[in-house]
Amino acid sequence: MKMVSARKRVWGWWFFDWASQPYNTLMLTFIFGPYFSKTVTTMLTDGGMASDLAKAQSQAYWGYGLTAAGLFIAVLAPILGALADSTGRKMPWVWVFSALYVVGAAALWYTAPADFSILYTLFFFAIGLIGMEFATIFTNAFLPTLGAREDLGRISGSGWGFGYVGGVVSLAIMLLFFQAGATGVTMLGIPPLFGLDPATGADTRIVGPLTAAWYAVFMIPFFLWVKEVREPGHVPYKFGKGLSDLATTLKSLPKHRSLLAYLGSSMFYRDALNGTYTFGGIYAAGVLNWSIMKIGIFGIVAALTGAFFAWLGGKADAHFGPKPVIIVCIIVLLATAFTIVLITPESVLGFAVPEGSALPDIAFFICGGLIGAAGGAIQSASRTMVIWQSNPARITEAFGLYALSGKATTFLAPALIAVVSDISGSQRIGILPIAGLFLLGLILLLWVKAEGDHTKWAAPS
Repeated sequence: MKMVSARKRVWGWWFFDWASQPYNTLMLTFIFGPYFSKTVTTMLTDGGMASDLAKAQSQAYWGYGLTAAGLFIAVLAPILGALADSTGRKMPWVWVFSALYVVGAAALWYTAPADFSILYTLFFFAIGLIGMEFATIFTNAFLPTLGAREDLGRISGSGWGFGYVGGVVSLAIMLLFFQAGATGVTMLGIPPLFGLDPATGADTRIVGPLTAAWYAVFMIPFFLWVKEVREPGHVPYKFGKGLSDLATTLKSLPKHRSLLAYLGSSMFYRDALNGTYTFGGIYAAGVLNWSIMKIGIFGIVAALTGAFFAWLGGKADAHFGPKPVIIVCIIVLLATAFTIVLITPESVLGFAVPEGSALPDIAFFICGGLIGAAGGAIQSASRTMVIWQSNPARITEAFGLYALSGKATTFLAPALIAVVSDISGSQRIGILPIAGLFLLGLILLLWVKAEGDHTKWAAPS
């Protein structure tokens, strides 16, 4: 087998972030999520429901769908991680879940408003999301093999920044060539390519096949350059033994207070961050009445700040360690979450603005930039923090537990937003639970040791 240079391995690993980011940027947040919300809202209002209630109900449906996907991921993530460590194989799992990513994204082409099915849409969106999340677990597990420990923060931050740039480029392609505005033309001033008809939502639905194709093409460097290196002397063992080791790890967690506290903290702050990403575009569409075109421009701003600050956060991570980076980012995100709730077309931070004022839009754009900046840096630092806190001999299992901590309550933000939106009948009030989750994450960091207590770990017998 031809040897691949260390630099190429790092670049190949970075390309997973570039390839997978559009599912977050295009599908979850800025294009397809708002399309789902607008389409469902129209269906409900056509059925006689009041506009505000329809908007809140569409937000609730989206939340319930993501809740179901999150529960599935939470249950299987640590089990699959343990199995991968037991067999010593990660790459086959990356292939399997990459296929789910592509199938789930591509199937969303068939969501035209005329025959729109909420269940079909949420099912295939969940298939793609599950593929992305599980592929991320196994690709993250390659990180410790890419460099010395002191370099991992920089490698992680640069990779996350590279991924955000991929999100920006894919979003720009969508807005320039496919997504039509109110006048029927794209940002480039041309009709959508391939004769896509905005009246059937085709200019927006193309985001599914585009995301699938983007992933399939840009995963090629990953599969070519990131070769799996077997651990010397590793003897694969059966699935039952993998589950037994997982049970041992879970039982031992109370002895490792720093790791346990970090998993608890990340469980809440990452859930809050995912809620922010997931409902940000829907919130802008419903509360501020933004078009999908405008939400896309907002997404470019957020992704650009995310790219820069993920890279900058990686530098800070390498210098100060991941914990201080995470703390600063949570504080910024907490303040931003409260600010967003206080932005309406009629007021900003409780102060009334003249009718037609641009100030609410400007304030929301600033909030988007802050979310992108803090979100990019915190996700990169969180990835390296797993390595600092975990047993080096069971690193895929550790990322499985990390995914579990991110998904065990991943249903919580969507569920809380869905329930509060349902009860209050208000999209704006429905977003409030996000702030509480950020606060819980910040408090739990008090029990996290900056460099972990991984020296206490003993490899499973």
